[in-house]
Amino acid sequence: MSDLALAQDDPDAGGAEATRVSSITLSDPDITLAEIGAIDSLLRSPRVSAGPVAEAFETAFAAYLGRKYAIAVPSGTLGLLIALRALGIGPGDEVIASAHSFRETAHAISLAGAHPVFADIDYWAGTLVPAKVEARITKRTRAIVAGNTNGHPAQWSELRAIADRHRLPLLEDSTEAIGSRYRGGLVGTFGDAAIFDFSQPSALTCGEGGMVVTDDIDLAMALRRHRSHRLDERSSVVVSATAPHQAGLSDLSAALGLAQLQRLDEILERRRLIEHLYYRHVQSFEGIKDPYVGPDVTEVNWFLYLVHLGTRFTRSSRDAIVEDLRVEQVEAAAYSNPLHLQRHYFDLGYRRGDLLVTEKIADRAVALPFHTHLSDDQIAFIVETMKDASINVGAGSAIY
Repeated sequence: MSDLALAQDDPDAGGAEATRVSSITLSDPDITLAEIGAIDSLLRSPRVSAGPVAEAFETAFAAYLGRKYAIAVPSGTLGLLIALRALGIGPGDEVIASAHSFRETAHAISLAGAHPVFADIDYWAGTLVPAKVEARITKRTRAIVAGNTNGHPAQWSELRAIADRHRLPLLEDSTEAIGSRYRGGLVGTFGDAAIFDFSQPSALTCGEGGMVVTDDIDLAMALRRHRSHRLDERSSVVVSATAPHQAGLSDLSAALGLAQLQRLDEILERRRLIEHLYYRHVQSFEGIKDPYVGPDVTEVNWFLYLVHLGTRFTRSSRDAIVEDLRVEQVEAAAYSNPLHLQRHYFDLGYRRGDLLVTEKIADRAVALPFHTHLSDDQIAFIVETMKDASINVGAGSAIY
């Protein structure tokens, strides 16, 4: 064990040093006095459930993206579920999506009763390949759900052309992306509806929460009907053709989210600094390449800092590296466990080998701690520990 790691067990070690190395978490929200003040004010108010603050958060978020409507929800998964319900998608329908994601938003397709049809991804970007999406379209296809994986925008121009050609709604999964840009436009502005998630490790976090945005007034009204009754309907008997999920966002969460949104540019800039520090240290690996950014991508704000191990690594050696990091009190994770290989989807008929690129990347990708509170020394320690771990598993230190 390194001297840096040993400091956590030394009772005579300096307080700051001991705290710095005691545990390095995968994520740590960027919370300041602005967020604390917003929560304090809210807790002193007569309302903490969904109300005027949640509505203010919706208005501000729609304005940030330049979209007409925003509907606050408890999570990205529920946001997508409600969007599918609003589009009338359910049993017997097919929805094309990616099986490659850290957060399993695509579960909403199954929860809606529809059949998820997974298409494979681009090896470098991790996003859906438009040609592979089009090849999966059938007479039963009712929508396409494409994600900005780990903050990298999908190929939205090509996906939009496919969706329009087949007259399908295009839903944008931006649960891992906020602030990234494709051809100058912010993610969240390309789908007929876009879904965001504000749980950790999102750059903007309010504990748990999400948002669905759209420019279609009919879709927005349907989203609200499926989400919850209006405040003015709660004290009366309401006859409705829609059974809402009562899936509103509390004012408590919205107050935190609104404060974070007002600081979003600052948070993203601080995260970019951490990215630069990582890259400087990661160059000590043999064969390192710059993080991939697609030709039409204007800006990427990464969700997590991902290291893609070379083909000499196996899935078990990747897991051993994650375990070695854990022993050194560094939280890391596999990115990701493909949906089509999880039990529920296995029962639907999916098997290993169905999505070769997704499986290859998922077997060799490691998500490292990525947040604004990391120090240069901590990042150096994380990278050196991972380098030592890769040598310990007998695969050398080559990554790409």
